[in-house]
Amino acid sequence: MAEGVRVVEELVRAGATLHGVLLAKSATASVRAVAVADLAAAHGVPRDIVSDAEFASAASTDTPQGVLAIAAVPDCPLGSLGAEALGRAVILDGLQDPGNVGTVIRTAAAFGVRTVVALPGTVEPWNAKVVRAAAGGHFHLQVTHASFPELADALRTAGVPLWAADASGRPVGTVERPPALALALGNEGGGLSDQVRRAATGFVALPMAPGIESLNVAVAGGILMHALFA
Repeated sequence: MAEGVRVVEELVRAGATLHGVLLAKSATASVRAVAVADLAAAHGVPRDIVSDAEFASAASTDTPQGVLAIAAVPDCPLGSLGAEALGRAVILDGLQDPGNVGTVIRTAAAFGVRTVVALPGTVEPWNAKVVRAAAGGHFHLQVTHASFPELADALRTAGVPLWAADASGRPVGTVERPPALALALGNEGGGLSDQVRRAATGFVALPMAPGIESLNVAVAGGILMHALFA
């Protein structure tokens, strides 16, 4: 479910397979909301105008913008991705906050990352809250799931090294980034899983002022992505 004007706009423009669009009656006063619903309808997507109460029962936000779309989740198995897609990848290693995952996906799209892989323990990346937080980021890269053995095999076959974000790592400004790279971001509270830590061939960190132990994973991930992929 994609909720909000901007997210639905991105979904329609991406050419995703849409099953329907809902527009709240109050949203018919919004030129932008009506325009995106009309754009979907022009592509043959069913569009329904419902009462505000009906819309609220379907929406997942407390203050909905009055437009949402239901679409098919893109089928993107890890095995279908080649070395080019895996060579600019971000690995979500047990991230559990939907806002963090959505922000990481949007930031990854902004810095030219081609693939985001969710490992077991990560919140569902197509969760409505994640899609909303990513504000259209899902539709500019590949988002997929994989077990760690599947990921490790795919990276090995593609010749892509796995690096991980960790406070014990080398300052990111001092490392020479390889031409292809997969970057793992660990769980908000527990950090990297043992399997990712054992498999990583490099660890990178952000230098911080004394007394500051860590940053929010989405903030730290964004800075690292800018340094390694931009």
